[in-house]
Amino acid sequence: MIKNNYIQYINSKKNNTVFYYPFLIILFSLLISSCGIYTFRDSSIDYKKFKTIKIGVFDNKARYVNPQLAPQLNDKLQQKIAGQTKLIRTNNDNADLQIDGYISSYDVTTTAITTQQATANRLTVAVHLIVKNLPDNKTDEFDVSRSFDFSANLSLEQAQTNLMSDILKNITDEIFNHLFSNW
Repeated sequence: MIKNNYIQYINSKKNNTVFYYPFLIILFSLLISSCGIYTFRDSSIDYKKFKTIKIGVFDNKARYVNPQLAPQLNDKLQQKIAGQTKLIRTNNDNADLQIDGYISSYDVTTTAITTQQATANRLTVAVHLIVKNLPDNKTDEFDVSRSFDFSANLSLEQAQTNLMSDILKNITDEIFNHLFSNW
């Protein structure tokens, strides 16, 4: 008898719990969406003020020059801006936003040594950017830097091949976030 009552009690709680979870999820979603603080956007751009963007060609001024990096970084940044904003790309010098920059560092350092032999290396890539904001008559200069670890058993050329997609994605994301996000 006690066992049957307990099983009925547990089953009644399960049925109530099944009802509460969807209700709580819907309530939580409504609260978040009605609050002005949280938005589900990647960027915050005043499209009344900014309509056009000019992205200059990046130079490579690092001591070690990876000839593929500058053009691929430029292309990846253009694709990201075109895909995630409504800004119109132009080559005119009167664009609302003008982005110029160069690769300032491309250096390899040893990060781990065991028994007097390197076991891990780190490739650090840094980009210096100059952003002109014509509507506000402002210029912003900033640096973006990311490090990428790789095995010391790989040559730099092998590591570059393996890391190129990560380098491009991470540096591009960092630049984009600095330009367009209100974090």
